[in-house]
Amino acid sequence: MTSTVRRSGAFALVGTLALLVPFVSRMTSKPVATVAGTAPFIVVAVLALYVVDEGAVFEAFARPGDRRDGRLYGLAGFSLAIAGLALLSVQFGLPAPVFVGSVFVLAYGNLAEQLVRTVTAENILAVAGFVAGGFLVGTGAQLSTLALTPESYGVPTVVFFAASGALLASLLRTVLFPRDDPLVMFSVALLLWLFADLAVAVTTTRIAVALGVTVVLGYVSYALDTASLPGMLTGVFLGLLTIVLGDYGWFAMLITFFGVGGLSTKFRYEEKKTRGIAEENEGARGSGNVLANSTTALVAVIGAAASPSHIPVAPEVFLFAFAGSIAAAMSDTLSSEIGGLFDNPRLITTFRRVEPGTDGAVTWQGEVAGVVGATLIAAIALAMFDEVAPLGFVVIVGAGVVGMTADSLLGATIEGPRVGNQGVNFLATLVAAVAGGLLAIGVGLTPL
Repeated sequence: MTSTVRRSGAFALVGTLALLVPFVSRMTSKPVATVAGTAPFIVVAVLALYVVDEGAVFEAFARPGDRRDGRLYGLAGFSLAIAGLALLSVQFGLPAPVFVGSVFVLAYGNLAEQLVRTVTAENILAVAGFVAGGFLVGTGAQLSTLALTPESYGVPTVVFFAASGALLASLLRTVLFPRDDPLVMFSVALLLWLFADLAVAVTTTRIAVALGVTVVLGYVSYALDTASLPGMLTGVFLGLLTIVLGDYGWFAMLITFFGVGGLSTKFRYEEKKTRGIAEENEGARGSGNVLANSTTALVAVIGAAASPSHIPVAPEVFLFAFAGSIAAAMSDTLSSEIGGLFDNPRLITTFRRVEPGTDGAVTWQGEVAGVVGATLIAAIALAMFDEVAPLGFVVIVGAGVVGMTADSLLGATIEGPRVGNQGVNFLATLVAAVAGGLLAIGVGLTPL
């Protein structure tokens, strides 16, 4: 057994103590449960910081930095994070299955990943091990906890929570350090708490389709080098949430953007490298790029799921906001990737000729490609949603073009060291989402 497997197993054993919290919550009063639920983890943290500084136990938990300092800081942070979530569970309404599932997804996902790494050096297989291990054990832990709590989630909902938690944890683990596990655990718990509060209706068919389709398409995108590993995880995570919280039509728009946008990046890539306008990493989109173009759409999906029970806005407003943001992302991507191949670009603010690749530069060919991209997304929306109608088609195309234009204007005016390309992309999709929602309201397609 390697030291990393042994350490992950030791952390998993500490995480298993989380099962005590729903048990004591059921058997005792709230004040007693608060003490009994958090005390074991606080004791572990104290021992890690002030007592255990050598010997077999120290070696079992120590990370390289811990050995240098002679303190088990990693174990202390991990234990205190569980104690904090236990307090939220007992005192502030964090559902017990969400609490336990969040701990188990991270703890046993880490263990599964390290076990895979003992037999292969392929990073994608190790990450797949994290997701699969965290998902399976997290599902089992939640189902076990349901017997001890008043929550009555169905199995599809539990599976959705476990899959969402495993994907988010894996994504965060690829961009953070191992010492950031407490942050990962809290992030997973807060996201799942939000989903639990929204009381999302998850069916067996919906979650099965979501898992199957997004995993296959995620692997294809990685295999074709249209996305890096973090980018692939981000896309799979967003795809899962879009199918479950939105609908297949929402996902059709999202996956069309991912697919067409990724292929357009690869289109005549060597020529783009020569012109100095090619994306880095051989055109593979990273998590930052995927999130910059999709965060607004994800917020729209969650907003639709929360409407009208939690947000006094019609769900259709969020549909047009989602479609507008994706249309803008598609429009901007095609405009940049196609338009950059043509000479004599002009700066959008002054119309003077500039070098290819200049922020805010446009070509008429790129503008046409952008309009075509927005039209493609609008056509999918028209085909998939009755409420879109021909007028809604025009609204979505208009929102996409507004977003593309906003991207060029922002690129010419504020893009630089403080506001990078990803920040500009996010702002452009936000402008398009607002435009899509307001235009839909203004022309009477949906009430506010």
